[in-house]
Amino acid sequence: MDTSQIVVGLDIGTTKIACLVGRKNENGKIEIIAMGKSESVGVTRGVVSNIEKTVQSIRAAVQEAEQKAGIEINVVNVGIAGQHIKSLQHRGMITRGRHEDEISQQDIDNLIDDMYKLVMMPGEEIIHVLPQEYIVDREQGIKDPIGMAGVQLEANFHIITGQISAAKNIYRCVEKAGLEVADIILEPLASSDAVLSYEEKEAGVALVDIGGGTTDIAIFQDGIIRHTAVIPFGGNVISEDIKEGCTIIKRQAELLKTKFGSALASESQENEIVCIPGLRGREPKEISVKNLAHIIQARMEEIIEHVHYEIRNSGYEKKMIAGIVVTGGGSMLKHLPQLFEYVTGMSTRIGYPNEHLAMGTKENITSPLFATGIGLVMKGFEKQAKEVRKETETIRTTRNINLKGNFFDKIRSFFEEDVQ
Repeated sequence: MDTSQIVVGLDIGTTKIACLVGRKNENGKIEIIAMGKSESVGVTRGVVSNIEKTVQSIRAAVQEAEQKAGIEINVVNVGIAGQHIKSLQHRGMITRGRHEDEISQQDIDNLIDDMYKLVMMPGEEIIHVLPQEYIVDREQGIKDPIGMAGVQLEANFHIITGQISAAKNIYRCVEKAGLEVADIILEPLASSDAVLSYEEKEAGVALVDIGGGTTDIAIFQDGIIRHTAVIPFGGNVISEDIKEGCTIIKRQAELLKTKFGSALASESQENEIVCIPGLRGREPKEISVKNLAHIIQARMEEIIEHVHYEIRNSGYEKKMIAGIVVTGGGSMLKHLPQLFEYVTGMSTRIGYPNEHLAMGTKENITSPLFATGIGLVMKGFEKQAKEVRKETETIRTTRNINLKGNFFDKIRSFFEEDVQ
């Protein structure tokens, strides 16, 4: 297998670490050829809290993926999340010297590179600079200025920042596991690529990725990212509540939630009872499914209230025609879309990451659980395409510059090349 055509996504989550190996088929769709998964024991609320344990979990997931794919994995695209993630709006501008030339990709790259030089708070670092719309010589609302003429090129940017220490710890873990980081990508951006269609992004949509330790939000409108946020709790707090409320151990609470849990207590039967084996010869415990649903609903309503606050805060609540798309492991709770619609009043669907996958992908991989991992693979391919485009642009620009000299210069350069 040609490993240069392969991209690997590594999702370092709070509950699981997933390693997905993907390649593009002849139709441009992504095929996931292997997936390795391990329990995450060194990550808390999306942030690495124990380097050694995280390294062991990464190795376990990567080795499983290597065995299934029959290749050696060296380079990975990694996701980043956590409460430390912040976003801000900023406008940047460059003045071009050559007004008669067309605006090129190089000009846009220069403008974006300028944004990375912004002074941040101590300990913070810019993770992503996302152009929203361009302004050419005060002409606003331009989505793609390449090919236009103009002196002054401006853009409104959505800038995402995070703590340097959190990013460094992810790097350290991946490198200690014997791998190289191709790129660090914000997890809600990766998930949104995997589960949203272009039409939804155009119409206005909020992606809500409910993970184990964090709930990530990305809001799109008019095809442009408008707002990102990370809420510092997810599915794990529901398991903790079940553990406390039913006085059982955490593993049993997790199983209860996934097998019998519902986000709406009104949908559960009064007389439904689940029997849990007692510890070390103790009496088994009987738990009412309705009580379980009450515990889940109370905590899930709190998470949805936080999500609704972020949507209102973005200023795009009234412009979101496509409503809400919920993905991630936490989205697999029964009756969750109904609860979302009840609390927010917005239409809701569950996001499955099969939007851009090739036909015949195994069902367990198209689960919302792996939306981030699949999105990381997609972002890896996107970066590869960008680099190829950049190289082509550089060659073209160099050729144009070489042709712009006078006749004597052209003759001289021709002879110099001949001598070489």
